Amino acid sequence: MYENEARCAPLAVLAGVDTGEYDMDASMAELRELASSAGYETAGILTQKRPEPDAATCLGAGRLEELAEFVQSSGAEAVIFDHELSPLQIRNLEETLDRPVIDRTMLILDIFAQRAVSAEGKLQVELARLRYQLPRLAGRGVQLSRQGGGGGGGGGARRGAGESQKETDRRHIRRRITALSRQLEDLTQRRQRLRERRKKDGVTTVAIVGYTNVGKSTLLNALTQAGVLAEDKLFATLDPTARSLELPDGRRVMLIDTVGLLRRLPHHLVEAFRSTLEEAAQADLILNVCDAAGGEAPQQIAVTKELLSQLGAEKLPVVTVLNKCDLLPEFPDGLEGNCVPISARTGAGLPELLAAIARALPPAHLRASLLLPYSAGELEARILRDGKIFSREYTPQGVRLEANVPIELLHLVKEYITKG
Repeated sequence: MYENEARCAPLAVLAGVDTGEYDMDASMAELRELASSAGYETAGILTQKRPEPDAATCLGAGRLEELAEFVQSSGAEAVIFDHELSPLQIRNLEETLDRPVIDRTMLILDIFAQRAVSAEGKLQVELARLRYQLPRLAGRGVQLSRQGGGGGGGGGARRGAGESQKETDRRHIRRRITALSRQLEDLTQRRQRLRERRKKDGVTTVAIVGYTNVGKSTLLNALTQAGVLAEDKLFATLDPTARSLELPDGRRVMLIDTVGLLRRLPHHLVEAFRSTLEEAAQADLILNVCDAAGGEAPQQIAVTKELLSQLGAEKLPVVTVLNKCDLLPEFPDGLEGNCVPISARTGAGLPELLAAIARALPPAHLRASLLLPYSAGELEARILRDGKIFSREYTPQGVRLEANVPIELLHLVKEYITKG
């Protein structure tokens, strides 16, 4: 099936094999978004139903010939496949199509490279790219030999030089992978110490997770005025951002935005971003955000659950957040379970979301009316420091407080609790 449109350069043709393992139309639509995020315009889309991709060229011979003709006629500068291709497949496809061939993993890695901002994010992306690149040097070596041409010795000499260069490249990549892994391990340990410090200090963390481009950063901004980049792009946010959030019961929690997820997220990226994703795995509560207006909320929720399971976090409490409900014909209400419809853009449903977060977290405070004697000034100071005082009234009998009292102080204030 072709989908040809008049678009601006650089143009790319999208291709894929439908083996029936997943929704091909949804996957190709996602690939188109990925291509757009990487800076490509889609010239057309070609798919083929097959029991499995062809081992040498992914597509069958006839369909590959059609693809080559369309690439030539459309003026496309690249072909993007919705699969992770082997070095042999890339080499054969590029020889046939006479265009650069990019697979799904390579495309996502390119987007991550464009989006990474922090030192850790850049290290993670570089590590993922090198791990992806290492087994593909053989294919590149053949291609470089093919492109070498010119004078200076016969084909055998060029192949020898190519082999030597491949070994040099392999050694360099392996050394770089080792160095990057050590640096990331240091950063991982530092991040772990920070998490342990939060736990020790009694900081409750709530992680925003979910599919890429469902509005996670917009939600963080709406709840905390964080000023985080929130673009209508896939993977606009790679680096985790943490902001303080006050709940209706007076508790303060740390709200953490995390990298967006994706169908069939390449394992290179899951491994490279494991320390970042563990911000979610070690949180006290997960906000699983999905796009309620896009028609694929169940699939997006499933993607998040699968990754949390991989990280060993499947038992964490979860609040499902149905974002972009302002785009639906009717704003939903009365949903069953721990599911909250909102619009992060308009603010609709945010009070209900805050209440749901407070309900889902284990109680850390108890709201109480107290009459403290003036001699209990130190206790009042601890309530102010670790809880929240809503009102204070000075009376002849002592200080009358309406406060959120930390659970660990209840045994100290029990005798001072009044009926209001």
